[in-house]
Amino acid sequence: MNKITAHRIPSQPILGQGQILAQQQRQSFLEHLQQATQPEKLKISKHANDRLQERGIQITDAEWARISEKVDEAKRKGIRESLVLTEQAALIVSAKNSTVITAMNRMEAKDQLFTNIDGTILLS
Repeated sequence: MNKITAHRIPSQPILGQGQILAQQQRQSFLEHLQQATQPEKLKISKHANDRLQERGIQITDAEWARISEKVDEAKRKGIRESLVLTEQAALIVSAKNSTVITAMNRMEAKDQLFTNIDGTILLS
């Protein structure tokens, strides 16, 4: 009789369509998670941009970053529309859409009544 010897070849996982799709979904989920945990960049509406320019309101990049961070925090707490008060400006911001709706300087805001807001952010 002939002697037959068998050699075992280590198996390497072969990715089928389902496994490739699952791997892509994991990567996609990770990307979505990273995007969700980063503060959404604050947009400035055309109206708000016009008001900032008309009224000579200067807000530094560092201040915008801080405002954006606080608006994102307010959004996580369920705030939809907020009044943001800085040393020089009063901004109405849609936390829901991460958009500055309008802006005025603090002197103009002094005797104003703000409606349809459900949160206020005070920055100094």
